[in-house]
Amino acid sequence: MVSAEAVTGTGAPEADGGAAPLAPRARLLPALGAVYRAQLSRARVARIPLLFVATFQSVGIMILLRGVVSGGEPARSVVSGSAVLVVAFVALNLLAQYFGQLRAGGGLDHYATLPVPPAAVVLGAAGAYASFTVPGAVVTAVTGCLLFHLPMAHLWVLIAVIPLSGAALSGLGAALGLLAPRQELATLGGQLGMSAALLLGVLPAGRMPELIGYARDLLPSTYGVEALARTFAPHPDWLAVGADLGVCAVVGVLSLALATWAYRRAAVR
Repeated sequence: MVSAEAVTGTGAPEADGGAAPLAPRARLLPALGAVYRAQLSRARVARIPLLFVATFQSVGIMILLRGVVSGGEPARSVVSGSAVLVVAFVALNLLAQYFGQLRAGGGLDHYATLPVPPAAVVLGAAGAYASFTVPGAVVTAVTGCLLFHLPMAHLWVLIAVIPLSGAALSGLGAALGLLAPRQELATLGGQLGMSAALLLGVLPAGRMPELIGYARDLLPSTYGVEALARTFAPHPDWLAVGADLGVCAVVGVLSLALATWAYRRAAVR
């Protein structure tokens, strides 16, 4: 006779029929560090020519606007917007393309098999792309100060402006790439986002129509641009600078949370 234990398998030793236990999932910070280093190494090789393009593009825009903007508040907007535009080109445009390619090529399946938290993948890639923009943004800001005769005493604010603007734009770029149904649409979304950062961030806000001004307030990088522009004043309003950076930080957290949700959604499909 066959016993009930044989049918249910309760009497069988776990070593013979039981599945091997899975390895525990990696903790967030070590996994984040590993993804960040891998993405930074990849970006260093593949994205350096594009970083030169982004920097030359921003410097060229400042040179063109030098003929119509002489100084004052418009010059501050041009310089600060051009510096943040480098961040938008890499962190928003290129990251949207990267995640769009990753999704279309099945690269998300590889990440899904690893015991890595979804937040680590998104934050690691976003941090690497944002870090990659530091040299270009600094060169653009210094060049703009020399072109428009702006003070450089407070350019240390870039230490906060670049990562906070980069976080907001990277999260938006990753979300665009992960939510777009096709790779071509992800590329288009990244290009449109960078164009918005160009038109709404570089051009002086005081010369825009009121409706366009509302759209400018919705752009995540606007608050980083405003924070940097305020530091070029003879007596900067540091409370307003801190408020702009705070808004930029909140938008960055929300956009990265959206990108993490989009990654989870795309990885299970």
